[in-house]
Amino acid sequence: MPEVSKENSAVANVESMAKWMDSRFTIPGTNIKFGLDALVGLVPGVGDFATLAISGYMITILAKNGASGFVVARMALNIVIDALLGSVPILGDIFDVAFKANIRNMKLMREHYVEDRHKGGAWKIVVPVMLVLVVLLGALAWLSYKFFVWVFA
Repeated sequence: MPEVSKENSAVANVESMAKWMDSRFTIPGTNIKFGLDALVGLVPGVGDFATLAISGYMITILAKNGASGFVVARMALNIVIDALLGSVPILGDIFDVAFKANIRNMKLMREHYVEDRHKGGAWKIVVPVMLVLVVLLGALAWLSYKFFVWVFA
């Protein structure tokens, strides 16, 4: 895959940060790579918030350097998935090793810069995600109602 132009040092720095966060270390005797995201994520609560903040910072830099709304929305979705599923104790840390949201985001950015893909606005991502969230919140409200009816009946 082609490299992002190294002329833009901010993007190059973000690419380096992504490698540190997701694939800097290798488990001896395997091809399994992991980074600081999985290690810091072992600290309950604080670790997951810290990695979310770093990933958010990375997206901010990429947005300032020409990422389209569509790319930024897809990157944010990757980060949200990583944060939500990565916050589950033990299983979330395994998920962090496998999912590698920051590496996925850098792949999106390379495709955007080099292959001129992922153009356009964020609505193609935002609207479906919002619809899913509304359905989930509705289901949660309905389940809560049923639970209270059951408890107080």
